[in-house]
Amino acid sequence: MAGDAKKLQPIIVKKVRKGGHATHGGAWKIAYADFVTAMMAFFLLMWLLGSTTEGDKKGIADYFSSPMKVALSGGAGSGDASHVIKGGGEDLTRSGGQIKRGDVDAPKKTINLAALKAEQKRAELAKLQEVKHTIEEKIQASERLKALSSQLRLDMTRDGLRIQIVDEQNRPMFASGSAAVQPYMRELLQAIGAILTEVPNLLTLEGHTDATPFSSGERGYSNWELSADRANASRRELMAGGLAENRVLRVQGLAFSQPFDRNDPTSPSNRRISIIVMNRDAEDRVFRTSTESPSAEEETASSVPAR
Repeated sequence: MAGDAKKLQPIIVKKVRKGGHATHGGAWKIAYADFVTAMMAFFLLMWLLGSTTEGDKKGIADYFSSPMKVALSGGAGSGDASHVIKGGGEDLTRSGGQIKRGDVDAPKKTINLAALKAEQKRAELAKLQEVKHTIEEKIQASERLKALSSQLRLDMTRDGLRIQIVDEQNRPMFASGSAAVQPYMRELLQAIGAILTEVPNLLTLEGHTDATPFSSGERGYSNWELSADRANASRRELMAGGLAENRVLRVQGLAFSQPFDRNDPTSPSNRRISIIVMNRDAEDRVFRTSTESPSAEEETASSVPAR
């Protein structure tokens, strides 16, 4: 019996591990990523400080030390007036701008914004003069269009280059009392449209009639509708010549409100189409007028009936 008990006793084997290292987690990766991010932010901050002028750095410091004082009194903290975009500074009416340099200690170059704007106007005027000469040369180069040169008027106005096509006694632009364009005028309008594709300026089209009234009266189809329809028909011919549709900003019918020959309101020359290649100032005036809303006083005044 004793021998059998010894046979049934389990055998226990003990193994001792020597050396080795404990298994690491992923915390070191997160710490390394934080370190790289911090170093990138540090070098970005150093680059920004190196490319910022002393005046701007002083303005930033002044703003954080007393933001309300700087915002009310102006100065570098609320926008340096020496920058191209004006705001703050000693004088809000200054026209000089500042061009930043990479080196903080480098000399600063100032420019006169008024002179820069005047130079841009001169360049734009020169471009419009070039378009004017191109149209004149195009007309003279074609025998068929040259016969219409007496009906073409080109001049520079406050709004830009004005191209006027006027009626003659024996050669009207449109059929009598209609907006149907005559074939020879269709060719002229398409040639002008092809030339105007070379400039990016927006256009205004104006239709004019003489002072001879329609027999239908003021409430029927009148010179106002006819002048607008003729201006729109001219727009379609310009587009047929290659002009993009989005180049036309306005199409107006002015009837006989602006006669070409003020001494003779019924003169055929008063029946005309005006194509105005608008300069930047004219475009800005149109957009500014279209976005301005009437004041409360104007709305109140318009709601009160006239006595």
